[in-house]
Amino acid sequence: MQRIRAKDTRPEMLVRKYLHARGFRYSLHRTALPGRPDIVLRRYRTVVQVQGCFWHQHADPNCRAARLPRSNQKYWIPKLRRTVERDAKNLLALVNMGWVVEVVWECQTDPVSLAQLAERIAVRAPAALRPVLGSC
Repeated sequence: MQRIRAKDTRPEMLVRKYLHARGFRYSLHRTALPGRPDIVLRRYRTVVQVQGCFWHQHADPNCRAARLPRSNQKYWIPKLRRTVERDAKNLLALVNMGWVVEVVWECQTDPVSLAQLAERIAVRAPAALRPVLGSC
């Protein structure tokens, strides 16, 4: 399991490159925020959490990557449950601090889903920035 990355994963890099190409500027893994969110867009008061479907147990029934392993379930079930509980606690703390949290699942890093994410973030842009983002 030491080969499993916490930062700079393939889905995270896809989201970061997509947002940066569309003019969004962000910081990464801010330790001052609960859960060290993957992408922090301060200007939009938004954080983006890019979550792996297996490790964070994506609840979508169509997601094939979120299946539980058949072997060693005494280990995996509590481990993955703790991760889901920690995610919920961090999300609630961020919302209580006034942040908007966008969760992007590993299986949702296709161009259409990323375009919808960028649209949702752009809507929260300060009034002075809206004309600039509309021209992209």
